[in-house]
Amino acid sequence: MKKIFLLPFAFFLLPSAVASAQSSPPTCQPPPQGEYLVLVGSQTRESQEQIQRTLPNNTSTSTCKYLEDTMTRIGGFRSVEDANGWARYLNEIVGLSAFVLRPPEAPANPNAPTYKPQALGAGYAVLVDYSSKPEVAAQVRQMLGRDVGLVSYVQRPYLLAVYTTNSNEANSALRRLSDRGFLVMLVDSRRVTLLRSSVVSK
Repeated sequence: MKKIFLLPFAFFLLPSAVASAQSSPPTCQPPPQGEYLVLVGSQTRESQEQIQRTLPNNTSTSTCKYLEDTMTRIGGFRSVEDANGWARYLNEIVGLSAFVLRPPEAPANPNAPTYKPQALGAGYAVLVDYSSKPEVAAQVRQMLGRDVGLVSYVQRPYLLAVYTTNSNEANSALRRLSDRGFLVMLVDSRRVTLLRSSVVSK
């Protein structure tokens, strides 16, 4: 995955498990207070086994369902840096899509958002690929003059620049961002999952 600074991470202490071919895995649970969770896209048994081989033997993992996707849930990390490092490694070195979720009420950050992913409704979503660069969120927010969200699209995280039912507004934002050199795309918002409505950049 690209930079996960946008998503807080959480590593959970659950027994290691691989999804059964006959039954659907359980729904992914949010991270506990004070920990960070990393979710890794693992639709196939091969990718699940690849994750197990990559992680240290004492790392706790489980297979679960995140919306409509099968994920490997990695838990047990209490620092954003450790979780972010593993998510980046899984993205850039192993080649699997991974993102991090912040605990509901982490003591170190009372303003942390709660874990409430939700699918966007019908309309248009203008997404920006921030390419592991935290500063991109601030640049997009400054250019548009409004908050920028974080979303998941085809199991990858993107900045949500615009969500609207007005095609003209969506196309206008697409052109403006593209002209400024951002990696941007216009997609069907029904295929986009909102992870955070506002991204906090350092």
